[in-house]
Amino acid sequence: MKKFYVCLTIACLVTPGLKAQSVKDTLLLDEVVVTGSRVEVARKNLPVNVSVINSDELDEIEESAVLPVVSRMTPGLFVTERGVTGFGRDGSSSAGSITIRGIGGSPNSEVLVLVDGHPQYMGIFGHPLPNSYVASDLDRVEIIRGPASILYGSNAMGGVLNFITKEEKKEGVSATARAAYGSFNTQKYMANGGYKKGKFSVFASFNHDQTDGHRENSAFNINNGYLKAGYVVNRHIDVEADFNLAKFHSVDPGSVYAEQPVIFTADMTRGKASVSVSDKYDNVEGGLMAYYNYGDHDFSDGWVSHDENLGLSFYQGISIFDGNLTTIGYDFKRYGGKGNSGMRANQWLSAGDNAVYLVSRQAIGRKLALSAGLRLENNSLFGNILVPQGGAAYHLTDYSTLKASVSRGFRNPTIMELYLFAPNPELNPEEMMDYEASYDQVLLDGRLSAELTVYLITGSNLIEVGPNPGPPPPVKRFNTGKFNHKGLEFSADYKPFPSLRINASYSYLNMDKPRLAAPEHQVFAGLNQTIKDFTFALQSNYIGGLYVALPEINGASKKESYFLVNASIKYRPLPVLEVFVSGKNLADTKYQVDYGYPMPGINIMAGVGVKL
Repeated sequence: MKKFYVCLTIACLVTPGLKAQSVKDTLLLDEVVVTGSRVEVARKNLPVNVSVINSDELDEIEESAVLPVVSRMTPGLFVTERGVTGFGRDGSSSAGSITIRGIGGSPNSEVLVLVDGHPQYMGIFGHPLPNSYVASDLDRVEIIRGPASILYGSNAMGGVLNFITKEEKKEGVSATARAAYGSFNTQKYMANGGYKKGKFSVFASFNHDQTDGHRENSAFNINNGYLKAGYVVNRHIDVEADFNLAKFHSVDPGSVYAEQPVIFTADMTRGKASVSVSDKYDNVEGGLMAYYNYGDHDFSDGWVSHDENLGLSFYQGISIFDGNLTTIGYDFKRYGGKGNSGMRANQWLSAGDNAVYLVSRQAIGRKLALSAGLRLENNSLFGNILVPQGGAAYHLTDYSTLKASVSRGFRNPTIMELYLFAPNPELNPEEMMDYEASYDQVLLDGRLSAELTVYLITGSNLIEVGPNPGPPPPVKRFNTGKFNHKGLEFSADYKPFPSLRINASYSYLNMDKPRLAAPEHQVFAGLNQTIKDFTFALQSNYIGGLYVALPEINGASKKESYFLVNASIKYRPLPVLEVFVSGKNLADTKYQVDYGYPMPGINIMAGVGVKL
């Protein structure tokens, strides 16, 4: 039984006209993804670029937070950090911002984060909570590098990260536990387990991280629990529900450039729940999903807030004739909350979206797949917006594919931007167009795969903060003029032997003006080698031309370029036991990605894991 998530798809199912020619070809080329289509589809048939990071890759350097791994291994994507653990996207620091091809926003609200297909962002500020996503819960991460508004609406302007959680697939009971201790009194504990019997399955996990931090007054701790259950009603109907609760406390020591740094503390609770029903028949498939997210925030500067984000999605795809799939769908969202300061303090503020979709894909022979679609979205504050997308995938051979796409992306202003901090109720939605082409190649019987992408982004109405020439407040948010980004991305994965994997990526970004959290050059190289009971992992990153401060934001301009080396060694004395040591920044590089927050030097973690 395949798992189908809820929302409209871009209608790119593998259809009879595009089946691989053999089992071997299917294994080499037809990597299945869901994020770029909303149903399971061969990645090569999607006109958009989708990167995939699987659970083995997530575990290579023993990270508990998933975003640092995603940042290192995805070309064109960058995540800001400020310490040994914990991002701090909750205070004066801007750590935890996510950008794709220079599109991210401040705070990040231009790249959408999903968990199993449903949105994860604060109802007031519109940005995700990076501390909430842990690697141990995940089966894989799928990333759309470019606009995905046709599928997910606002906030997906720059792209999408979809964290796809684990589910129990084998009959019986399974369990995993891990404990680690490291530099700066950093402690990480994890336990998860699953149970499956017949049509019923359940997966649960608990994570606890804590650290004193590498600077005085930079402590962080989090407790994160997750529960997921599924039931197969019959061979056509599948039901699933999940619940997550995270509570964390962070201490922000302030910028090292401040004459009198102010210590900032934050206490937050974030929860989410969802239920979905999926159906699959011979020529019809679809589903229904409802979700609810909430958060309570209490900061030392006096800010107290409650926010909510809920929605309902429905889609149904119909294959009427050979090579065609047409999908129609409906999406409802409601988000908002209240805080105790700002222009509209202590008032419940909310907005909502209603959207309909129509997307069609047509296979022409065995080599060509065309897809086109249109989304009509109505926002309660900004009215209607049309989102078109079109693309093609052409299979030159069974091992090489050319792709091209044109996509529109948009983002509605958040509640915070409109009414709370540096507010402007007259803001308009941000908009952009993305033009891209890519070439995928598989060589050496599938042991080597590579991808090259070039793109051009044009947009307008970016929301930025500037001096207010009118009455108070002294600063105000404004829609700025047009912007232009262009660049290229390259990635390669080589497995010369079953026990050895080498992967690398490079991205180049050219922008019409400097922006934070958007490096000009990103280079990644990784190696993973298993020798008997030992596994060695080595990763290196080069970041070049990264602006960490701009005059209009920080009062100064600061640009960083740096090189990092991370490594780990794992030893399995028994099939159920693993002992590991991992090290980060082994070159002891001095650098910062968040202005005024220098990153730690060499830091080490050691631990033990048990898997039953």
